[in-house]
Amino acid sequence: MSIKSAISLTLIGSVLLMMLLSGIDAGGIAIYWGQNGNEGTLAETCATGNYDFVNIAFLPTFGNGQTPMINLAGHCDPYTNGCTGLSSDIKSCQAKGIKVTLSLGGGAGSYYLTSSKDARQVATYLWNNFLGGQSASRPFGDAALDGIDFDIEGGTNQHWGDLARYLSRYSKNGKKVQFYNNPQCQYTEGDIKNLEDAWKQWTTDVNATLIFLGLPASPEAAGSGFIPVSDLTSQVLPAIKGSAKYGGVMLWSKYYDNQSGYSSAIKNDV
Repeated sequence: MSIKSAISLTLIGSVLLMMLLSGIDAGGIAIYWGQNGNEGTLAETCATGNYDFVNIAFLPTFGNGQTPMINLAGHCDPYTNGCTGLSSDIKSCQAKGIKVTLSLGGGAGSYYLTSSKDARQVATYLWNNFLGGQSASRPFGDAALDGIDFDIEGGTNQHWGDLARYLSRYSKNGKKVQFYNNPQCQYTEGDIKNLEDAWKQWTTDVNATLIFLGLPASPEAAGSGFIPVSDLTSQVLPAIKGSAKYGGVMLWSKYYDNQSGYSSAIKNDV
């Protein structure tokens, strides 16, 4: 499945997730944080010891000349510059060796790219305001994130590859890709074939260093696709961990993981 066709599927409810990260070790757990004020702080999330990557969600407004704006639910108010306090939490996570990224898109928002030039402008904004560049208006203060995650569930399927390429020019690191909650790929109880076939196709066709398996952290976290811990550890992980591109698993989200304890239950098997 090509990156372009995978992004096209996001328009009918599937999700393509792409990470631009510095070097990472295989077998880690990534978690989404930022969309529920009751999920704990970012620093608390990293202090659990369960996660190797945290995706801050989301930047849901950008592109087409719009002023980019983050939305972190009840955690902070970006309109009053109130999210700069996350700088210390981000640095705390990074001091523990945890990679922290910004997730673009999400299930709601106003984001789309109108041209390659638009993609280049967004890449420049992201570099200067969240990554290693310089800006007087960095939403998270002086902390420099480790990368960008693409959670493209809306807009169009145009120019996301351009954005990834422009971002990669700022870094020596390659692309890492995850897939999450794709009905045609997902596990169904007692039948691993769809997931295993999709995994083999993605690891063969997608030019990525590492590929992560995206999972809902509880049955309530997504409309479908939840894999019980026993099935994940006994069937799914043994079927995919042999791939040289296996990077680990990604969970949506910290709030649901708090309720289910999913990451703690699978950590030793990932």
